[in-house]
Amino acid sequence: MTLLTTFPIRRLSRTDLPRCLDLAADRGWTREDRTWQLLLTAGTGYGIDDPDGDRLIGSIVLTRYGQDLACASMVLVAERHARQGLGRRLMTHALAEAEGTPVFLFSTDCGRPLYERLGFTPVSRSTTRAGRFRPEPRAAEATRPATAADLPAILRLDAEVFGSDRMHLLTRLPAFVEQVRVAENPRGVTGFAAAWRDAHHTVIGPVVAQDTATARHLIADLAVRTEGEVRLDMDTRHTELGSWLDMRAVRPVAGNTVMIHGAPDLPGDHHRRFAPLMVALG
Repeated sequence: MTLLTTFPIRRLSRTDLPRCLDLAADRGWTREDRTWQLLLTAGTGYGIDDPDGDRLIGSIVLTRYGQDLACASMVLVAERHARQGLGRRLMTHALAEAEGTPVFLFSTDCGRPLYERLGFTPVSRSTTRAGRFRPEPRAAEATRPATAADLPAILRLDAEVFGSDRMHLLTRLPAFVEQVRVAENPRGVTGFAAAWRDAHHTVIGPVVAQDTATARHLIADLAVRTEGEVRLDMDTRHTELGSWLDMRAVRPVAGNTVMIHGAPDLPGDHHRRFAPLMVALG
């Protein structure tokens, strides 16, 4: 019998989108077609084909940010082939493709032991918060809608805060998100945030801001323009923002460990990095 660990790993393309959605559904994930489209465009997907049909039995996506950093995500193995070494093989393949570039990811508690065995180390925690945002009285908006003219300033701020070049991702935001807002002072843009829809929520992210007050203004001005529940994946080191979100009825529902391979920590300035675009991209 052919061992699963000998099956070839191939690059995925956007034509594999239905197979990726089916694999996600097999593991109980929602069929987030727009998310997968973004990942397969901004990043590079790898998969293992099912020898018994036109399906995938494993996947991973590696998204590069310049030459200095990459993000691994969508590490999925079909339920019937779980615990047979495929997850380890896919991650090992992605690390080899990264060619020494530091790789980070958001890990569930179940996945963390595997990643630790592969040399990943924890650097922070991320809490998923969700709920129907409860507005607070304010005299006026503190942020404004972003325009095309703001893009250079957003890219400069993001590169400074994130520590890597994410231009190829951020330039796709206008086509992916519903809202982008910026905060500014007389010297220029001091923060930006976006909101986009997943299957169940309006997700607010990324959130990049000079301080907690600016982050609150960006989140509030996005949230009041949404219907239903909002979701954020927030760096837990921002305790003041967490307390404010508790009061706004956006409370913890899950969590992840941020881990990195090949470097002691993520680059950039975590003090101004409040929330990722999504846990699959950072």
